[in-house]
Amino acid sequence: MLDPLDALAADPVELFDLAEEVPRPGPDLVHPEPVEPIPSSVRISKSRPGRHRSTLPSSPPLVHWLGRHMAPGEATLWVGSPATIEPILELFYAGVARAGGRLSLIEGANRFQPYRIGETGRSLGLDPGRLLDRIRLARAFTAYQLVALVDGWASEARRRRPTVLVGHDLTTLFETEEVPEEERAPLLTHVAETLRATLRVVPVPLLLTLGRGFSQFPGLTDRGPRLFDLIRVSARRGHLRLEALRDGSRLSVVPRPAGQWGLEEFASTGPEEVTAWAAQFRRTARRSRSG
Repeated sequence: MLDPLDALAADPVELFDLAEEVPRPGPDLVHPEPVEPIPSSVRISKSRPGRHRSTLPSSPPLVHWLGRHMAPGEATLWVGSPATIEPILELFYAGVARAGGRLSLIEGANRFQPYRIGETGRSLGLDPGRLLDRIRLARAFTAYQLVALVDGWASEARRRRPTVLVGHDLTTLFETEEVPEEERAPLLTHVAETLRATLRVVPVPLLLTLGRGFSQFPGLTDRGPRLFDLIRVSARRGHLRLEALRDGSRLSVVPRPAGQWGLEEFASTGPEEVTAWAAQFRRTARRSRSG
């Protein structure tokens, strides 16, 4: 059987349609904030994905491509601005749910938007409510709360048995004035170490996102989980570009005319959320904001 990485190497450039409209190119997209160079300390592991049954679908092809760059028990890092990463991330959520998988998500930037994710799922033939039921969300509002969520992630994941762990912008809350500068690096190093320990207990793929690069996350390169791949997501005129460090493969995502599905066509009260894994479910009146 041909290994997925070998198959990609045979045709390294692919072009796919995105199930949700990508924002029109503008100054922020054409000239995003600079992404730091990859430090020499970063090492991509030499392991290959196990012969486990994939939970990612072959359609949309974008989701299948992303799945080829993930491996059980290791981390895949996406680097890029929120405007470029988040449309891809929302399609990834919908694709995993479409295949019957479950996601365990720690949201560090308060940008989880259930209506947009529901629309993306609707375009793939999914019921928005059932899609959101497959996302186990823990949303942190302070850096210290995020540390507590990461500390309890292994126990949570053992109980719920997710297909994929997702840490969305875990460093954002540490970049505020509420966190003293002298505490930032030790706390993030602790988070990196805990992520590594979590994957030893729950050997599923881990997806992490960062805005600029490794300097945002002290300890990730030397104390964090093994890195299976690093994918840069950037904007070009008229499309988004994904570039994988592991094998040099590239993928361009082009927009499709905006949507056949609107918010008025389905009803959803949004997912239940928790602020600690051990807490009971509660609904919140706090609304997420984009950006």
